[in-house]
Amino acid sequence: MRNRLLTAFCIVYVLFTAVAANGESNLAGQVLVEINLARTNPTAYVGFLRQFRTQFQGKNYRQPGSPVLIQTTEGVRAVDEAIRVLSRQKPMQPLSWSDGLAAAAAELVEDEGESGETGHVGRTSGSPQERIERHGKWQGRIGESIGYGPDKARAMVMQLIVDDAVPDRGHRKSILTPAFRTAGVACGPHSRYGTICTIDFAAGFRDR
Repeated sequence: MRNRLLTAFCIVYVLFTAVAANGESNLAGQVLVEINLARTNPTAYVGFLRQFRTQFQGKNYRQPGSPVLIQTTEGVRAVDEAIRVLSRQKPMQPLSWSDGLAAAAAELVEDEGESGETGHVGRTSGSPQERIERHGKWQGRIGESIGYGPDKARAMVMQLIVDDAVPDRGHRKSILTPAFRTAGVACGPHSRYGTICTIDFAAGFRDR
């Protein structure tokens, strides 16, 4: 197990270096690095979530150094559930970066960023499948996660893993789906929530 975790850490480190070298050391690239850390070393994310839990006051929490109190629907119940899931989660393969999937994600970010709308179907960009198929050919299965609000990668990914008020925890499931092998991320300003990040996943994808 120790060797497996060491290997997983090395993979994430190499991926982070590659992302930075390719000019993707922005929020989108950092989000993929964080997702891969959760996939390859879920125990590390259990630690992050336990620390996050201490920031709650009832069903609200405050980020360190911030005067803003953020309201949730479920409070620590959703955080505790995420901790239990990740405590049992076995390490899995990291996701590779896909320019085509990132371009599909960017369409929704642009679509919703100015309008302030939310959801997986953009007014002009369409559904996840429509957007993804404009940029390449997918194999196996596809999925999408969207986060709104945090402007830091770890906070964004923790929000998606906790998945407060999402009954089926679909965002968390997408991040922890072993069948997904590649992903693309796009982030940008959102007129209502400050920041939007869209992650499009696929078991396999060939860019156009």
